[in-house]
Amino acid sequence: MNKSAWKRAGVALAAAAVVTGVAGCQDGGDAKAAPEKQGHGDVTKVIQAAYEKTSAAKAAKVKMTMTMEGVGEGSGTVEMTGVQGWSPAVMDITMKGSMLAAGNPGGPEQMRMVMLDQVMYMDMGAAQAAEMDGKRWMKLDLKAAAEASGDKALQKQMTGGLDNMNQDPAQQLALLLDSPDLKHVGAEKVNGMETQHYKGTLTFEQMLKANESSKLLSKEDHDKLIANVKKAGLKGYDTELWVTEEGYPARMDVGMTMAQGTMQIRADYSDYGTKTAVEAPPAKDTVDLFAMLKELGQG
Repeated sequence: MNKSAWKRAGVALAAAAVVTGVAGCQDGGDAKAAPEKQGHGDVTKVIQAAYEKTSAAKAAKVKMTMTMEGVGEGSGTVEMTGVQGWSPAVMDITMKGSMLAAGNPGGPEQMRMVMLDQVMYMDMGAAQAAEMDGKRWMKLDLKAAAEASGDKALQKQMTGGLDNMNQDPAQQLALLLDSPDLKHVGAEKVNGMETQHYKGTLTFEQMLKANESSKLLSKEDHDKLIANVKKAGLKGYDTELWVTEEGYPARMDVGMTMAQGTMQIRADYSDYGTKTAVEAPPAKDTVDLFAMLKELGQG
């Protein structure tokens, strides 16, 4: 597999982490918000009510833009559109943008990515398929790789992380309630819909505490992770949420500022409760990444 293919896969996986992780933070809602400014207690009630509606919806269509600046080769923009489900965790999205195209002259302008049953599939394009016996889909099964390792601790950590990749949006809304400066900004129109605008800031420690897989870390690894994040200059996540009159999030923005640059994520949601008939590509059209790496290692 050539270098550009590995790079596309890396960008795709990074974007997937955003969709299934940070985007999981981005599924909140609001119960019939009043047009006047709301106090902190009112905001809390709104988001608590939204949590139930969004969780029950189980899925939605999503259009997300992720922009990174000042982070070297990772700088650029990637756009993702498709459907995401959180009960169970599935997605079927198409990616495009400068991050995907960077360092990949002549490569595909977009990439489709599918996730279900804790397995990720990436469409590497027709040109790459020619180098992989006509198989254009790369399969990434972290759970199977962990089990094959025979390392019980590794299995627990990797599968725990997979189970937590696409958290129930209700958990993320509950996390947002922990923001000490959570407030109601006012009424605004988003994508032609009347919404109420909320904003708040979350620390990295709060995000980590809410992540179930982080509990698998030893105290030493946990403290090291916190230290590395602080060294990178990440102080927190600036979050903005726009909620429709029906009580669902129409949009969510998350901003992160680090010493080396910034990341901005905007997600627009619609069609809550949409059917998520996500299907894996045929086995005959897929290449198992870990099997490939195992063969290379034996060689």
